[in-house]
Amino acid sequence: MNRVEILGVKIDIVDECRAIELIKDNIDSANQLKVFTPNPEFLVKTQGDKYFCSVLNDAGLNICDGTGLYLASLGKLKRLTGIDLMIGVCRLAFERKEKIFLLGSASEIILIGAIKNLQRQFNGLEIFGEIGPKFDEKIGMSAIDNESIIQKINASGAKILFVAFGMGKQEKWIHENIGKLPGVRVAMGVGGSFDYLSGVIPRAPLIMRRVGLEWVYRLVRQPERLIRILNATIIFSLLLLWQTIKDKKSKFKNNF
Repeated sequence: MNRVEILGVKIDIVDECRAIELIKDNIDSANQLKVFTPNPEFLVKTQGDKYFCSVLNDAGLNICDGTGLYLASLGKLKRLTGIDLMIGVCRLAFERKEKIFLLGSASEIILIGAIKNLQRQFNGLEIFGEIGPKFDEKIGMSAIDNESIIQKINASGAKILFVAFGMGKQEKWIHENIGKLPGVRVAMGVGGSFDYLSGVIPRAPLIMRRVGLEWVYRLVRQPERLIRILNATIIFSLLLLWQTIKDKKSKFKNNF
């Protein structure tokens, strides 16, 4: 499978059909697949967090969740949002009668709402859920809390796990704990997908999503996201420019 490297992070060139096919194949295997959804904000964060960068590059599948990455790849990548892939995986689970587990750090109302709406869309889909305690990127969570979560996931018999602790936290948790979850075949970081699935936060109109302007809609609806949007646009663009300058300097030196 071909990958494009942007700011040190390797992202797979896959569309939704190919991503679902890879996930399906993995469910049928004895392997464990880590699925992450890098966007420009992820890549900005990796510049000051090398561990996060290594965690992303250790994933079995990194999709392109962001117009900025698509543009930075000069159109080589296929844009696929995390929530769209999550819904596609839930459809796959429904068709195959597989159990799924939702692990989040938001409110119980959001978790319950997400479960109800997924079950409404996929009648009969067996879903388990849990609200985990606060996960700190530096110290993780208490061993007791973590062990409790691990036990509940294992007891559920779910092969598919969605983790919504937020950028960086969920990827590190999956990376550090998937080995303790022998029954889980696919673990995916899904960020704020539970918020959308619960209906608490509406998604942008389809036309805005198709042209890559979902971030504008989110900013209008959630002005507190301004710093995050600036990271994903201005800071990301400046980092790409700086990387291009460094690459050209390096190439120039190598030619002499």
